[in-house]
Amino acid sequence: MGRTSDAREKILSAAQSLIELRGYSALGVAEICKTAGVPKGSFYYFFESKESLALAVLDEHWADQKRTWTRILSSDEEPLRRLFRLFQETEADQHAGQQSCGTVSGCLFGNLTLEMSNQTEAIRTRLQEIFDAQVEMVEAVIAEALERDEVTTPDTRQAAQAVVAQLEGQVLFAKLYNNTQQLSPLWVNCLALLGARAPRAAAADA
Repeated sequence: MGRTSDAREKILSAAQSLIELRGYSALGVAEICKTAGVPKGSFYYFFESKESLALAVLDEHWADQKRTWTRILSSDEEPLRRLFRLFQETEADQHAGQQSCGTVSGCLFGNLTLEMSNQTEAIRTRLQEIFDAQVEMVEAVIAEALERDEVTTPDTRQAAQAVVAQLEGQVLFAKLYNNTQQLSPLWVNCLALLGARAPRAAAADA
């Protein structure tokens, strides 16, 4: 059981790395298995198709990211500082990836949204679910900040969507320019989106 489970994890890890590097459409099962170091038959033992593999990659990546987002956004820090930490860690992760492979990989969810959302309904639906979950997590923090009179946004849902969209957009620019400095405006832009009150907002980036 452990051996077969290990093979599945190798396939998932190889698939994620290759998708981040080259995208989904250009990949073949043989290349994925070669990179994973497993026989081709192992692929079809675990996955019905390349699409089912992509869905599994999305699920595993979101499980990892959700743990990180939950740790940051559910901490005991003030709400605005939690959002700031989220941006900080996002930039740090992109920088670490760039140091490792020489290029900014961007966001797996954003990359697949651009490449695949009009090609397969299953992947499009899964991506929608993931982004909706992200928005809900951010909205809970914004609502808390609103209760504390730290922001003035009238619609926490729309504000959360704008924050997540901005995060995705800046990560996209970081990938395009292969430069994590593109993420630097995130915090100032976020404060403007939320109508943050200056004194507390200024303290958050200390």
